Amino acid sequence: MAKLVLLRHGQSRYNLEGRFTGWMDVDLSERGRAEAGEAGWLMKSSGLTFDIAFASVLKRAVRTLWIVLDEMDLMWIPALPCWRLNERFYGDLQGRSLKEVEEQYGKEQVARWRRGFLERPPAVETSDRRYPGQDPRYRDVPLSLLPRTESLQDTQKRLLPFWQALIGPELEKGKNVLVVSHGNIIRALAKHLENISDDDIEKVEIATAQPLVYELDEQMCLVGRSYLGSALIGGMERK
Repeated sequence: MAKLVLLRHGQSRYNLEGRFTGWMDVDLSERGRAEAGEAGWLMKSSGLTFDIAFASVLKRAVRTLWIVLDEMDLMWIPALPCWRLNERFYGDLQGRSLKEVEEQYGKEQVARWRRGFLERPPAVETSDRRYPGQDPRYRDVPLSLLPRTESLQDTQKRLLPFWQALIGPELEKGKNVLVVSHGNIIRALAKHLENISDDDIEKVEIATAQPLVYELDEQMCLVGRSYLGSALIGGMERK
């Protein structure tokens, strides 16, 4: 039975500062690096291992993946980055503090942008430095695919071709797969895997660096879902 583990990156510097991050390429905080190490230790101590890993191209996810694989002594496995696993593109909110945005638009509107499935924040212009068309890491991505803003639904539509073409086939072979990504990518994939409704997905929160384990049978049907926690390893303490 194949296992899929979804892991949100450790705390980033913008998480610490209470800012919208999206595709802005900020690094982990010191706490985030520690969280990544703890996640790797927890998975190894619980007997998990992986055949292949995927991550976004944003350094907070890539660094989390490096730390996890180092902790698990799995730095030799294939580890593939892809922009389709990037966080939701938050448009003009990116880089701005939650407090500032709430003062401008109101808490209710901001809550709809953050939690709703269909709501899109204000878009950035293509001349804006935050627009991904100005970033060399996306130079091979067709401009028609690069977002100026995204809803969670848009994020899911961006993600699913990668799931179907690359992640799913590895699971169908019976391989264990690790995906290190972002809160909204994990929400979008959880919605797909668990058939969560548009309304109920608003209530789903994804904590940093907490492994979410899915078990899938040969027909790719979901047979188990759990968060990996200390109770699963007998309350052991890391040495």
